This record gives sequence, structure tokens and C-alpha cells, in this order.
Amino acid sequence: MEFLEFMFVPTILFLTVVCPIWLIMHYRSLRRSSRNLSTEDRHTLEEMLVTVDKLTDRIHSLEAILDADHPGWRTEQAQEKSGE
Repeated sequence: MEFLEFMFVPTILFLTVVCPIWLIMHYRSLRRSSRNLSTEDRHTLEEMLVTVDKLTDRIHSLEAILDADHPGWRTEQAQEKSGE
């Protein structure tokens, strides 16, 4: 019985002081790490942004070609959509 009495106080101290601090610090570090993008995610995002910029330039080029070759294509397309 002496061993249980001896371990009672350290156990209570651990559960009331150490364990809550440990849990708070653990979840705080998880929240901080999830807030930031990893370097791989950042690289992938930058590649996607470059691709979006290229596609936007292509769309503008195609619209300019269509405007030069077929000036009324925008109004025809809008009329077709409204007539469906």
C-alpha cells in the first residue's frame, strides 16, 4: 500500500499540471503547422498559377483572332444561348 500512496501525489500532479500543458502545446503546434503550406504545395500552386496565366493569354489571343475573322461571333453566341 505504501507504493500506491507514494505514487498518488506524482500521478495527480501529472494529470493536473503536465498533461494539460502537454496537450495544449501539442494542438497549438498542429494548428501552426497546418496553417502554412509545405514547399511542395507552394511549388504546385505556383505552377498552377503560371498555367492559368498561359491559358488566359491563349483565350485572349483566340478572342482577338475571332474578333478579326468573324466580328459578330460574340452576339451570335449570346443569341444562341438565349434561344436554347
